[in-house]
Amino acid sequence: MKYRPDIDGLRAVAVLSVLIFHAGWSKFPGGFIGVDVFFVISGYLISSIIFAEIAASTFSLVGFYERRIRRILPALIAVLAVSALFACHYLLPDELVHFSWSMLAATASVSNFYFWQHSGYFDQPLSQPLLHTWSLAVEEQFYLSFPLFLLIIRRYFPRRLKLAVVVVFFLSFAASVVMVAKHAQTAFYMPYTRAWELLLGTILSLKLLPQLKSLWLRNLASIVGIAMILYADLHYTQDTPFPGAWALPPCLGSALIIWTGEGGSSLVGRALSWRPVVFVGLISYSLYLWHWPIIVLQQMGGLVGVGALGPISHIGLLTSHRFDLFFEFILSILIATLSWKFVEQPFRNGKLRMSGRPLFATAGVVALVLMTFSSWTIYAGGFKGRFPARAEQVAAALDSDGEDNFMRTGVCFITTEQNFEMYNPSKCLREESDKPNYLLLGDSHSAMLWSALASSLKGANVMQASVAACEPSLHPSGLPNCKMMMDYIFHDYLQSHRVQGLLIAGRWEEKDLSALGEVINWAKERGLSVTVFGPVAEYDAPLPRLLAYSIAWNEPKLPSQHLVASSRTLDAEMQHMAADDWHVSYVSLYRAICGSEGCIEYADAGRGIPLLGDTDHFGRFGASLVVRELVEQGAFRLGGESPAPSQVAENAAERGRDH
Repeated sequence: MKYRPDIDGLRAVAVLSVLIFHAGWSKFPGGFIGVDVFFVISGYLISSIIFAEIAASTFSLVGFYERRIRRILPALIAVLAVSALFACHYLLPDELVHFSWSMLAATASVSNFYFWQHSGYFDQPLSQPLLHTWSLAVEEQFYLSFPLFLLIIRRYFPRRLKLAVVVVFFLSFAASVVMVAKHAQTAFYMPYTRAWELLLGTILSLKLLPQLKSLWLRNLASIVGIAMILYADLHYTQDTPFPGAWALPPCLGSALIIWTGEGGSSLVGRALSWRPVVFVGLISYSLYLWHWPIIVLQQMGGLVGVGALGPISHIGLLTSHRFDLFFEFILSILIATLSWKFVEQPFRNGKLRMSGRPLFATAGVVALVLMTFSSWTIYAGGFKGRFPARAEQVAAALDSDGEDNFMRTGVCFITTEQNFEMYNPSKCLREESDKPNYLLLGDSHSAMLWSALASSLKGANVMQASVAACEPSLHPSGLPNCKMMMDYIFHDYLQSHRVQGLLIAGRWEEKDLSALGEVINWAKERGLSVTVFGPVAEYDAPLPRLLAYSIAWNEPKLPSQHLVASSRTLDAEMQHMAADDWHVSYVSLYRAICGSEGCIEYADAGRGIPLLGDTDHFGRFGASLVVRELVEQGAFRLGGESPAPSQVAENAAERGRDH
């Protein structure tokens, strides 16, 4: 097919959207839609080649898979190998095991299934440098089956090929819409909920739509197309139900640009054909592969400081724990350019190009080496001797509290990967007639407090209604689970059940305070007392990791250097609003953790148990320590104004040392 520079320009839009999103530029909260733009482009280009070869009777599965190997494997192998080197140096033992499992999955093109089970995409965990390979796996699974599907249809239903593609397109889209509502994480990762995006490109390649001959129509259609992509870039967030119907604007926008280019030039097409933009499109595959491991490395470099980074940090590259967006962008472009020139090109069109048995044999051997290394690392438990025993003991707190389920996950706390139907009112909202009943309401920050509150407040019955990423609101937006929980609590349960008060907790942001005020007014109008739990002292990396690194690199002040300053400011603001505007009881978790001598870092220093299990959630022991101290010191009283939590942080810190 004829080369289309505007399509390479569209690739540049896609990869830059993802790069900026992953780098954390808040102006583009929807940059993750760049992957969907890639899917449409890929479906169009690959299908065009396949249909042309089928029409000329020259198509072969072997030849198709050879092209895929030459296109995908060389740069991917380089990324896997380099990521493994740095992972062995930086990742804690349990994290290195998880990394090795992800490398096994990426090598076998099934990493979307691995991350579906182990990591939410928007969590972007520091210990998952290969998280972005999920999209490569979806593509490869599609292209493993799509040519076979086409050959079968052409063999038995030769006149129904176009109809078959359109039917599968609509079936996949319907599955995506349904699964987004029922299980968002499944919809995000599964090939059958993403296939319609690739098939949209396939439909374009079938020439089912007439070419746009009119210049003004091409300009109009292409402007609408780029506007749809930019709208999603600028306005979508991680709370947008995705993919499903919300993936239509960026996908249709991409399709409009590709379609208009078939009929001739346009303003958007000429802009996308500008040589610097086209160049970014040419290196887009390598840029996509390298950018996320670079971001992860830079964040890790910021955590461990100069001593761990050696020569790199001495030239001033990775010394800040908050990476520089500009530097990350430039470094990604540079490494992607080198990867494109010296890795991609030689294997695709240069001296290292192979085909037939040598190609398949080489690919098989390399895959075997990577999988053997991953398996060995898993068997060795992440090579525990790389860190001091004390650091490993502290690091073990990462994810360890999930085993005893003190948050009642999947019963009274519903995560983004679960359905609201799993919530069990008979257990979570069980009232006791001989005690005052209080409802603990909020997101995961409410869930982390339930066990400690239930055991510490002897004279009260604490019920629970918790949904991940769901700050209490009378008019919630975003995830379906949040809407259903809030509608149920405010419009059903509290209308027909008498409780003494609400205990409200959340991972608060400035934007949540207006909605919180509405909830407080709603409750007070109905005679319900309200107790608000403020923000915790939050870190920009998991506290167990920071403590482990501080031990390993002999940097005792390392954790305090990574405190998020906005937590203290927000706590002070909420304290003021609770006293002067809301007139409700306020519990300052921040001041319960941080006192004149700094912030508590351990729930039990003797046993190496950190206060937090990640960046901002108490572990089971941490929640118990803090809540017990708050209750014993009278830092809050249910249904009344709160005295200042004096000495709570100091006393809790002393308890942590004594344990």
